[in-house]
Amino acid sequence: MEALFHTVRRPDREQYTNEEVARACREATGESFSTTYLWQLRTGRRDNPTKRHLEALAHFFQVPPAYFFDERQGAEIAKELALLGALRDAGVRSLALRAVGLSPEGLDTVSELVDVIARRDAARKRPSS
Repeated sequence: MEALFHTVRRPDREQYTNEEVARACREATGESFSTTYLWQLRTGRRDNPTKRHLEALAHFFQVPPAYFFDERQGAEIAKELALLGALRDAGVRSLALRAVGLSPEGLDTVSELVDVIARRDAARKRPSS
């Protein structure tokens, strides 16, 4: 659930607050859904939400309810959310927009360069032995 809060943002790009999400879930379900309850779900102090609550959270964050309980589908959606988060970054978005007109071969070259740089950066982050 934390990934949803970090990635799915308000139009002003700020994170939704627990109160905003809880209020939307209350309105969607017509049931009790407190800010404290949402905080407990986010922190793992509660880990067994009702089906209606999961559906309301899924609706709010615009993901299928299976995101919360189907590992395979959840992992796929998490990848999509990570991409969404990356595209929100101005530098990544700029690079993606500049790549729009490239040929398939050009895109392959850019992809290979990104892989090389990612491996180099990962090697730099590893502690020396």
